[in-house]
Amino acid sequence: VQLQASGGGLAQPGGSLRLSCAASGSISSINGMGWYRQAPGKQRELVATITSGGSTNYADSVKGRFTISRDNAKNTVYLQMNSLKPEDTAVYYCNADYLDVRPDTTVAGREWGQGTQVTVSS
Repeated sequence: VQLQASGGGLAQPGGSLRLSCAASGSISSINGMGWYRQAPGKQRELVATITSGGSTNYADSVKGRFTISRDNAKNTVYLQMNSLKPEDTAVYYCNADYLDVRPDTTVAGREWGQGTQVTVSS
């Protein structure tokens, strides 16, 4: 299973960016998907998560500015980031909790994407 993130880059304060993360490989189903971020010198922190049914959860710091969504048919999760602030600068990582149902066993796992840099600066 692999997750490929894209969409990072440079934005001005108040600007917008949209991140995408597509999962591929031996996947029967994906439960939760999410976005985390890690700024230099800081621990990785949760940004937003979304269940297979569409229930969402956001960090207080991004509520009202970021929107997480997913396309279950494409095994893809998105993060729409509006009203960006310099403190949003970080490497953003996606993850997915998946099931791989095989004839003799079921594998459950969590996979992470490679990270995409988001820089907010004037």
